[in-house]
Amino acid sequence: MLVNLHVKNFAIIDEIDIDFREHLNILTGETGAGKSILVGSVNIALGGRVSADMIRKGADHAMVELVFNIEHTETLKALREIDIEPEDGQIVISRKIMDNRSVNKINGESVPVSKIKQVAELCIDIHGQHSNRFLLQKKKHLEIIDEFKKEENKAVKEELLAVFTEYQAVCSEWEEVRIVDDERKRQLSFLEYEKNEIENAKLTEGEEEILEQEFRRLNSASVIINHLGKAHDFLAEQNNSVSSVLSYAMKELQSAAEFDGAIEEMSDQLSDIESLTNDVNYEITKYLSDFTFDEGTFRQVEERLDYVRNVLNRFGGSYESVMEHLTEINERLTKYEDYDAYLEKLNKKKDKLSDRLSALCLKLTNIRKDGAEQLCKRICDSLSDLNFNHPDFTVSHNELAGFTGNGKDDMEFLIAANQGDEPRPLSKVASGGELSRIMLAIKTVFAGNDNVETLIFDEIDNGISGRTAWKVSEKLAVLGKKHQIICITHLAQIAAMADTHYGIEKIEENEKAHTTIRPLNKKESVEELSRILSGAEVTQNVRTNASEMKEMAKKIKNY
Repeated sequence: MLVNLHVKNFAIIDEIDIDFREHLNILTGETGAGKSILVGSVNIALGGRVSADMIRKGADHAMVELVFNIEHTETLKALREIDIEPEDGQIVISRKIMDNRSVNKINGESVPVSKIKQVAELCIDIHGQHSNRFLLQKKKHLEIIDEFKKEENKAVKEELLAVFTEYQAVCSEWEEVRIVDDERKRQLSFLEYEKNEIENAKLTEGEEEILEQEFRRLNSASVIINHLGKAHDFLAEQNNSVSSVLSYAMKELQSAAEFDGAIEEMSDQLSDIESLTNDVNYEITKYLSDFTFDEGTFRQVEERLDYVRNVLNRFGGSYESVMEHLTEINERLTKYEDYDAYLEKLNKKKDKLSDRLSALCLKLTNIRKDGAEQLCKRICDSLSDLNFNHPDFTVSHNELAGFTGNGKDDMEFLIAANQGDEPRPLSKVASGGELSRIMLAIKTVFAGNDNVETLIFDEIDNGISGRTAWKVSEKLAVLGKKHQIICITHLAQIAAMADTHYGIEKIEENEKAHTTIRPLNKKESVEELSRILSGAEVTQNVRTNASEMKEMAKKIKNY
């Protein structure tokens, strides 16, 4: 339930703070007082588009804040599913509008506008001339029928969507493999060619790296021998080679060690170095003596490396990728080699899923037809209460050519507003005022099942008056028993039904206009009704009439 609306620096609103109450909240005021701006501010708070011209002249920002008490268990559950947790049972939505941006928050935490819209859908439902026009969209009619029977059709719709998804996948696979015989033979030949290419290559894991190393070694043979030869000369062959220098140094250390035993350790260390040098020299000599360069071997390594690289590049780029490709080839070959059996198996699966879909679609259609019949009867009754003379509200049903994830039903609401007329689509018959009453009738039918606690009606009185206005007010009172209703109206008949009546007034001060709103007591409410009824001078007779309307409304509500 919407318990508080705070608006600051929005259009002609300087700052207002309104506490809304349960049941039917009615807002009235002179034309231009700011009633529509008030609804506009709520729309902005719930994620509507913002612009800098919404900011009150002279202010640097505008702000709108809504406070909801969350009382419905299903609403609480749905909020938690989108990671919104009420604090002390409340949700606070606020939007601060500046020149080129807005700051959006839920319970003090910044959120994207999309999150605010998600929360808004769960907490509040706003109906005006624009929103009523969604009734002219045929696709919405099926949604309304499904909502009416949601407890019965939920499991069927979930199963149908799952089966349809699987059916689509099988159909796609079937289309991919359903090829003519010549094409199948061509693909079979190509796959076998690729398989032979890979298998004949006899690749081994890591072979490319080993061949590359061997190729580099053989390709650089002369450079290697040259460097090793020079190293050998430095170590052993020259007069001042490392070996001869170490030998001279060893003799000197050994001679010195005869006079000081501490030098003996140095001599031992140098002896180790000499031994290590001799070992390295031996390894170089052995490598040089064993090294042979064979032109034929070099060419074989080069050719094998080129071949391996070519196969890898053509079929995946790496040994692992080539092996995966070979596995896919074998799987496809299995399908194509036993093509008829594979197609038959796929067809059987498709037919089986098609049969399941047909059964589920029929089951869903029966639920929808039954629901549509019940719903239309109740809407007709509600429309009669709203002063439609002999309304005939029905549903046309056509079957779609193919399956969808939502069944095969094409359903549309039809209405004949007068006795003897043929029912026709709403878009061809209903006026703006009639659409408002049809929407109100539908909302009344759903009153006990709708989880959204707060409903706002703007311009519900468009195009109606007299007895019809009384009927509309009675329906609003019915809705108000199970929902919080906030309604802006210009009609005394609707305003008289208020459980809480708010007066909206535009005040001129210091050459600036600003809007105020406050709850009216019984006497003030009668005075406001009198103003609406008279349109000019308020006489005692008008006041008496207004009082009688309040008493009549009280008897009608009986709560």
